[in-house]
Formats: sequence, C-alpha cells, structure tokens
Amino acid sequence: MKKPPKENKNIPDHENSHYNRTGNSIKYSVVIPLFNEEENIRILYSKLKSVLNNLQGEHEIIYIDDGSDDRTFLILEEITNSDSSVHVIKLRKNFGQTAALAAGFDFATGDTIISMDGDLQHDPEDIPKLVEKLHEGYEVVSGWRKTRKDNLLTRRFPSFIANKIVASISGIHIHDFGTTLKAYRKEFIKKIYLYPGLHRFIPALEGHGSIRIAEVPIKNIVRQKGRSNYGLSRVFRVILDLLIIKYLVSYANRPLHFFGLLGLILFFIGTICLASGLFIKNLTAVLILATLFVSMGMNLLVIGILAELLLRFYSESTGKKIYAIDIILNQRISDS
Repeated sequence: MKKPPKENKNIPDHENSHYNRTGNSIKYSVVIPLFNEEENIRILYSKLKSVLNNLQGEHEIIYIDDGSDDRTFLILEEITNSDSSVHVIKLRKNFGQTAALAAGFDFATGDTIISMDGDLQHDPEDIPKLVEKLHEGYEVVSGWRKTRKDNLLTRRFPSFIANKIVASISGIHIHDFGTTLKAYRKEFIKKIYLYPGLHRFIPALEGHGSIRIAEVPIKNIVRQKGRSNYGLSRVFRVILDLLIIKYLVSYANRPLHFFGLLGLILFFIGTICLASGLFIKNLTAVLILATLFVSMGMNLLVIGILAELLLRFYSESTGKKIYAIDIILNQRISDS
C-alpha cells in the first residue's frame, strides 16, 4: 500500500469546486445507487443527514434510481421536496450498479466523493472515518468488512478468492475490493471510465499498483428489509470480470502475450490429445471430440473478450455513457 505525500496546506479546500444554491462550495458528495429499496430509503436518509450535518463543509446526496419498479422514486421525490441538498437521478431502465454509480459520479461536484449502498448494510457513521483517512493524502479510502456476516458459500468465500486474485493482478493489496463504501478524491474518480460490471474493481482499473490507497474497517450489517439483488449466479459474472481485469491491467498494451498464450496452451492440449489417440485407437474418437470442445471453448472465450474490449474501447473513445437518464430532481441551474 503506497504511502501518501503530505497535503499542501496552501491549496484552498474548495478550489475549483461547484456551488450549491446558497452559494457555498460542495465539499462532500454521497452517491447512492438504488434498486427497489422503498423500505430502506427514509431510514438511510435520516441516518445519513445526521452524519453529514456533523461534518465540516457543505454536502450533497445523490440518489440514482436504477429502474426501480416499486415506490422508490416516489419516496425520493418526497425527500427532494423538503431538502435541496438531495438530488435524484432516475435512469430509463435498470442498467446495473456500475452504470448507476457512473451517473452519480458524473453528477457529483464535491471535493470528496463517497459511494455507498442503499440497503442499510453500510452504516453512515463509518463515513467520517473514511473522510479522515482520505485527508491524510490518499486518493482512495476503501471500507474493509473485516468481520463479515454474509452467507459463507454465496458471499464470503467467493469474495475472499476474488479479493486475493485482484490484489495479485493489480498489485494493490487491500482486503476488500468488493464493498461499495469508498471515499474518493474528486480528481481521481472523475478520470475513471467505469466499464459495465467493474465498479467493485475501481482501484485496480486505474492503479497498476501506484495509487495512494488505504482501507479502514467498517461494519458489515445484515440486510433487515427488502430483498438482496445478489446471489450465487454473481460468482460466474465475477469470474468473467476478473478475466477482463487481468487483461486490462497486464495485457492491454501487449495483446499478443495474452491471446498468444491461450493459443499455445490450446495447441499443446490438442497435440497431446491427438498424439494419445494414435497410440490408443479405442480412444481416438473421444480424444478428437475432447480436442474439438476445448478448441471451441477457447475460441468462444477469446471472441467474447475481444467483443467486450471493442465495445468498451469504443464507448470510452467516443464518450458514450453506459447509462441513460430519464429525470433529474433538484437539478442544478448550472447543469440544466
């Protein structure tokens, strides 16, 4: 973990910041993606406001309604009518958590941008600890669910393996890449292009082991209301995301080293299978069939990776957003 430099005390805290409706600069932006969280919104809002009001500096809360089909948006609308520091971005459909976070990061203007989940599994009282650590000169401070209470099979074990792999790939040695509760310097997060599905690996996307990052222990609260949107199926998506992360971090500038290695492995397996078939005639058909399936599987994997990368590079080079906005409540005058 790279140590941060000392902060330059001569730089004003609010330099180049945008301003809220009272003319004060925004110091803290809290970005919260939501999908069908009608039972948790008001409780979260109350707890969050209590914490933010005790921080030194103006704040804003940005909720992103990611295509909810319950009363989430109606409740958010009620909150914005009574609090001008709350902004709501309603997306046209359910784009996923990464897209919702990207929309919130694009809209946020605070010097410090904090992301968290909206299901009450993150305690707003942990935010001051992240902010305090960030002020030591780090670019990112990540929450660390040191004592986890999630299901062992579907959440904790896959998360442990994924964290170990990402740390090895990226050279960033933190314990918990997966938690959404993180604090970022605006200058860092604004330059990140979020690829679909990769929000949990933001430090790895930019870092190459060089970013100034720290982590602080946070509470891991079991969901009390609503239904979790995570399940065992997410494990397979994370495996594919790890392949993309590995490519982006290690091979983006030398693709032949990645695809060439896959090709050599496939060639080696095929050669062994065919050679074995020559000596064991009864297994020839089986070995040829096995070789065919291995070849097809590797080809589909490579095609999938290439298609994914082409789409992502196209989106990044053209500035195409991975989300589409339907409505913004409490939109700033300067943004309208």
